[in-house]
Amino acid sequence: MRPVLLMKVFVTRRIPPEGRAALARAADCEVEQWDSDEPIPVKELERGVAGAHGLLCLLSDRVDKRILDAAGANLKVISTLSVGVDHLALDEIKKRGIRVGYTPDVLTDATAELAVSLLLTTCRRLPEAIEEVKNGGWTSWKPLWLCGYGLTQSTVGIVGLGRIGQAIARRLKPFGVQRFLYTGRQPRPEEAAEFQAEFVSTPELAAQSDFIVVACSLTPATKGLCNKDFFQKMKETAVFVNISRGDVVNQDDLYQALASGQIAAAGLDVTTPEPLPTNHPLLTLKNCVILPHIGSATHRTRNTMSMLAANNLLAGLRGEPMPSELML
Repeated sequence: MRPVLLMKVFVTRRIPPEGRAALARAADCEVEQWDSDEPIPVKELERGVAGAHGLLCLLSDRVDKRILDAAGANLKVISTLSVGVDHLALDEIKKRGIRVGYTPDVLTDATAELAVSLLLTTCRRLPEAIEEVKNGGWTSWKPLWLCGYGLTQSTVGIVGLGRIGQAIARRLKPFGVQRFLYTGRQPRPEEAAEFQAEFVSTPELAAQSDFIVVACSLTPATKGLCNKDFFQKMKETAVFVNISRGDVVNQDDLYQALASGQIAAAGLDVTTPEPLPTNHPLLTLKNCVILPHIGSATHRTRNTMSMLAANNLLAGLRGEPMPSELML
């Protein structure tokens, strides 16, 4: 009896248990994993992916021509544990006939919950309030102390009314938001109808919104979209939140807008780079809340993501339809 030739799979990080178990059960695969919670060095990635038939990677792993060359002709499938794919050299991947799996939909609710949490944390100045309790700044009740901004009767602008943008609007509506605006590549009247959201230009959204939530994909058109001109159009009382990708925002311009009082506050779950250096100017500001990219960080969501990523990979290797394939 001829020995069965196993397909080599390389996984670039420790992944949640359900996805790990799915790969372990695959009798037709030989799985090698970078056994760390920290990013894999490029040299180790090149070594690990050499000769691999499948690669399971994270959004922090840049899969470019160099990595694809190191992998060689065997590589048939790349499965990313993310909804974003801006870390993948898609043109080069398409040229080589490699299939790509990703994990949309499953992280929508968790990311929308985080966006609302970050918005409320920022607009009601919770980090400042917690710090005052700890450092003895809380001396008595004061009418004007630590006042922030509320959502009732406000205008909320959403940049990108996709799955996550809609989920954010759905969660914000019960807070008494008076008006929703949105901007994007084109109007989405069917999706917008649920919130009576109005499609406006980006400058109009910046000028009219009390709260702005950025939930768009990173594309050449959205890179640096939120810049000096954008912040100058915003109200001085407006709060800005980004849960999309760091590169959508010009962080130098955002710092100037916050430090000068041009806008009231900002909350970021994504930055450039990630992690943000601890000496970055944004971290010196009380009116800027920064989280370490934890939008999808619930146990259920991360397990579901890992299971979907594993199933995408295995289906692709076996020549079957992927549960969630990015069509190139």
